[in-house]
Amino acid sequence: MKKKKHEIKRRKIHRRATRHTPPGSLVVDPEAPPPTLRVMAFSPEAFEEQATATLETVAELRNQWPIIWVDIVGLGDTRILQQIGDLFKLHRLALEDAVNLYQRAKVDQYEDQLFIVNRMIRQRHPLETIQLSVFVGADMVVTMQEHEGTSLEPVRTRIRNRVGRIREAGIDFLAYTLIDTVLDDYFPALEEYGERLDSIEEAALSNPTPDVLVRLRLVKRDLMTLRRSLWPQREALYILARDPLPLIRNETRIYYRDCLDHAQRLMDMTEHYREQCTDLMEVYHSTLSQRTNEVMRTLTVIASIFIPLTFIVGIYGMNFDPEASPWNMPELAMRYGYPATMLGMLGLALAMLWLFKRKGWLGPSSSSG
Repeated sequence: MKKKKHEIKRRKIHRRATRHTPPGSLVVDPEAPPPTLRVMAFSPEAFEEQATATLETVAELRNQWPIIWVDIVGLGDTRILQQIGDLFKLHRLALEDAVNLYQRAKVDQYEDQLFIVNRMIRQRHPLETIQLSVFVGADMVVTMQEHEGTSLEPVRTRIRNRVGRIREAGIDFLAYTLIDTVLDDYFPALEEYGERLDSIEEAALSNPTPDVLVRLRLVKRDLMTLRRSLWPQREALYILARDPLPLIRNETRIYYRDCLDHAQRLMDMTEHYREQCTDLMEVYHSTLSQRTNEVMRTLTVIASIFIPLTFIVGIYGMNFDPEASPWNMPELAMRYGYPATMLGMLGLALAMLWLFKRKGWLGPSSSSG
């Protein structure tokens, strides 16, 4: 069977951990790629970067630099993940959540560490978000993701070029920068959906085809995905911006409040576009109903004109012999009976058209704006 155009594919979500496993058990996807470690270690004066590092290299860099950021892409090897957890003393429950990739955004405090879950846009067509797990300690940030995303590359560029305050401001500012960069990717995505909705609105008013309805449903589905990602992220940012957390300094908390404001703006945009989808659905059905009514009105006018004409033709189709009686259709014997009848039918049709136009039944239908 051929797949229909614009067929909506739904991704099945399965929990990785099996039932009745002990807390902190790591159950990874056997098809997931093996972990790749990318390290950036820096101070206000210098930095060192390694695109593919080993655990031994990570341990050495941690001893040499005041701040280290380890980005782990691929979660397909339990042994390496456990070694990373042991190296940075990551809590087992947080590590379990990091490999279970369908967590909602949240913030958990574990003794001297923070565990933050974010949803990061991986691709837009179709829209797909992936989990970004962030471990924050006194001198380190560890990020984990199943697939490579584009959101974190601007942060690396800023560290290399010493743009902004990342290299001077400390570990909590680095964590803020990562979260803020992830949120920034939502803005162009939502702006694109706004442009798509404008195009759909124009099509819904001018040519409400079934394709318009399919496009609208696809946009609405993606907006629901964005809403499910952004709503808990806003709640998590509220904790980072308002709650007294040991790793978040007061001078950095104001940046988290700004990040919280960004999340609120994104939620407002998402809700606005979702309401616009509902309005466009009503516009589509209203326009389609209006066009259907116009077609039905035209057909009704044509049928109304032909009803009396059919009646006249039916009368003269009766087989009465005018020679048998003067009352049997005497006009059949008239010299100009046929053209007179045709002219009478034409006059009747024109009179009905004039009457319909006078009543406004032939003009464009009025629609409320």
